[in-house]
Amino acid sequence: MLPMQGGCWLCQMPLKMPVHGLCSYCLRALPPLPPCCPRCGLPAGDPLLPCGHCLRRPPPWQRLIAVSHYCPPLSLLIARHKFSGITALSVMLARLILLSWLAVRRERGLSRPDLLLAVPLHHQRAWRRGFNQVDLLAQPLARWLGCDYRPQGLTRRRAVRVQHQLNARARKRNLRDAFQLEIPVQDRHIVLIDDVVTTGSTAAEISRLLMRAGAASVQIWCLCRTL
Repeated sequence: MLPMQGGCWLCQMPLKMPVHGLCSYCLRALPPLPPCCPRCGLPAGDPLLPCGHCLRRPPPWQRLIAVSHYCPPLSLLIARHKFSGITALSVMLARLILLSWLAVRRERGLSRPDLLLAVPLHHQRAWRRGFNQVDLLAQPLARWLGCDYRPQGLTRRRAVRVQHQLNARARKRNLRDAFQLEIPVQDRHIVLIDDVVTTGSTAAEISRLLMRAGAASVQIWCLCRTL
């Protein structure tokens, strides 16, 4: 694990609070999301109402919150965090998710979740990588929010093919029965943390599992939503 640097991760300017990771200028310069459906997180005409697709076939979660769409510079920071082992990025990336949720909460009065879960890695992949990058995002978020976090609340029952190599239909087949719930979630308001949501197949598979187990609601919080 690399130590936290004292400058902005993007422009390298010194920071008064290094733990924030990004200066205010680079934070404001992150590509904004277009108006998006509050349910699926995809572009829509009215950001306050579910899009037509969600009205016809709503996803199994209730809300999706993303920081940005999948493009530089955030996509590059995610790759460094995930594949280059620069885990010092974790707190800064988690803070971006927190700021996005706080902005939506101010506008739309969202309630605070009472349980956070992270999309799990299969134990073989976690062993090879040395960490689960999503777990490193969830830890500070749970601390800041003062809510329960169960790192082992979800597990992967089997290894699956890498999702980004598959189309949407193959992703669904690839994930069928891939996850197992290890804790009771009856009547709990749950947030599922991920780094990137692409087709939503992983989020949907886990959300269905949680809702079948009696969860009161499921939100998806992520760094990037592929548009």
